[in-house]
Order: sequence, then structure tokens, then C-alpha cells
Amino acid sequence: MSPSPSREGAGVGLSAITVLGVDRPGTIAEVTAVLAGCGANVEDSAMTLLGGHVAMMLLVSGRLPPASAFPGVAVTVTDVESRRDAGRDPDGLGYVLTLHGPDRPGIISAVSAVLAGAGGDITGMTSRLCGRLYVLIADVRLPEAVDVADLMCRLAAVGADLGSEITFRPAEPDVL
Repeated sequence: MSPSPSREGAGVGLSAITVLGVDRPGTIAEVTAVLAGCGANVEDSAMTLLGGHVAMMLLVSGRLPPASAFPGVAVTVTDVESRRDAGRDPDGLGYVLTLHGPDRPGIISAVSAVLAGAGGDITGMTSRLCGRLYVLIADVRLPEAVDVADLMCRLAAVGADLGSEITFRPAEPDVL
């Protein structure tokens, strides 16, 4: 890990931490224990497996441990400004997009460009290659004023160009 000298052991700033390492049981527990042990709080996170590697993205407040605290994984740290809900329409419309089709370069670029053109914000996305089948699932937030029918037509056209099937449906409301 390479925090600046002013951040190592520092106070309550917000840092974006990325972690990449070979997948094995306990990696997530070890990384988060080190952070908790020095008083850092994981405020937001996304963790997944990518090609046999564990990948973690964490927004952390509080003190950061020294670089030597994370053996066996690659860690980067970037100071960030807290931007809770910045640029987001809390009253927007939630949708889930799924894509199934043959793998090829440009799938994510093509789909995300159509969504961005409608003012859509991808709030989460995963993709997997299963044999020759490419599967993508994205959570999308749209402005309330968007023409959803037109957007669905544009997505269908992109899907046809990619030789893929795209579905786009309202998201189930989150119940906490």
C-alpha cells in the first residue's frame, strides 16, 4: 500500500482503497481486520472474484495502516472527497439490465454509451464469461423524465448489433 506520508496513521479523511490478490479463503477477512485494527471504518465496498483473483474496492474513513500491513495483495490508496449522493437523482427510476450473448470486444462500451445518452447512471455492474456466453447484469438509475420505451428500443438495437439479447426491467424496490 502506498499512502502518502501525511495519510499513514492520519485522522478521519476518506480514502479509496483497491485490493487485488490471488483468491484464497480469508483474504477479505484479513484485509478488513487490518483496517478495523487501526480504527479505519469501511463505509462502502464492492468485492468480487475476477479470473481467480479477489478484487476489493473500499471507501474507508479513519486511520490507515502502514504499507507493510497487507502482505500478499496489491493495494492502492487514493484520497477522495466525500460526495454522498452527488450527481444522483434520489427520485430517479431504478432498472436492471441483463445481456446474454457471444463474447466480443466493446459490449460494455456499447451498452453503457446508450445508457449514458439517456442520462442513466450505472450503479453496479457485473459480467462473466461462461464458456462462449457473455453475461452482463447492471443496476441502472434513470432520470424520471427519460422516455423508457425509446431507451428500450435503442438498447434492443445495440443488442441486435452485438448478437445479444438485452432485457431491461424495473428494479424491485430495496427493502432494508
